[in-house]
Amino acid sequence: MTLRAAANARRTLRAGFTTVRNLGLFVKTGGYLLDVALAEAIEAGWVDGPRVIPAGHAICPTGGHLDPSAQNGLAPHIMPLSVEEGIADGVDEVRKAVRYQIKHGAKLIKCVGSGGVMTPTGPPGAQQYSADELAAIADEAHRRGLRVAIHCHGDVAVNAAIDAGIDCIEHGTGLSDDGIAQMAERGTALVPTMINLDNFPRYATPARDKFPSYYSHMMDLYARRKQTIGSAIEAGVPVYAGTDAGTVVEHGRIRDEIEALAELGGTEFALGAASWGARAWLGADVLAEGSSADLIVLDADPREDLSTLRRPRALILRGTVVG
Repeated sequence: MTLRAAANARRTLRAGFTTVRNLGLFVKTGGYLLDVALAEAIEAGWVDGPRVIPAGHAICPTGGHLDPSAQNGLAPHIMPLSVEEGIADGVDEVRKAVRYQIKHGAKLIKCVGSGGVMTPTGPPGAQQYSADELAAIADEAHRRGLRVAIHCHGDVAVNAAIDAGIDCIEHGTGLSDDGIAQMAERGTALVPTMINLDNFPRYATPARDKFPSYYSHMMDLYARRKQTIGSAIEAGVPVYAGTDAGTVVEHGRIRDEIEALAELGGTEFALGAASWGARAWLGADVLAEGSSADLIVLDADPREDLSTLRRPRALILRGTVVG
């Protein structure tokens, strides 16, 4: 998996992107944080890739959306997963799981707020962590100066995440008008993963027979997704670009996401969602004389010709031309 991650890092860099989040491992590693190791290898110059802001293991309840033993339908006691590997139940365990990720190099925290379309245990949008557990995750991360991103589909789970003080909602397909208003008021960010949602009808089909009523509900949300995300943008919710790469979307397709966001909020908005706005949210927007520069060289102003992002002339990372 780490070797595959190195290839994905190179692909993302060659696509013209110099800083990315990795939002949570969900694989048995014995407690090793593979994305932290990748980030350090890139910083050391051993492999090509963007600056990686790693989350370590995603924090997930037993049987939750990112529990790999549940995703694969394994029998009891096959591939047991530890708190260190992110499987945590109750306030004490989620605090320990967060502390472990931070101890070993995580720079932000990822957790699971609801099921997903492919979750084998329960309806896709059902809330999976309690309000107390979500609040504990946010509190533990915030006291250490880290932000929290949360996988959320259903509106109940989204509202619980907002109430808990979670910093960023990933997907947000079930956003209600009330949820949008709360996010705008509190400054809660949204990464809508538009190109992931474009694939929704294809990868949701296996859930149709098991959860027919919820499948119908999710198809309705899919049909309204552009209106919902457009409403969030109009309300002033901070919206940033992300693809959910590694699931149903290939790495290196962030330019497709920018174009999808441009359809909803305009070209300059979409560019900011993938560059200066996103960097500021990540705390990576500090420019100072003598610091190493990350930038791409283009043939045209992307505000006037967005397609120029697909033809970068040069890529500079840490002040060095890498492509």
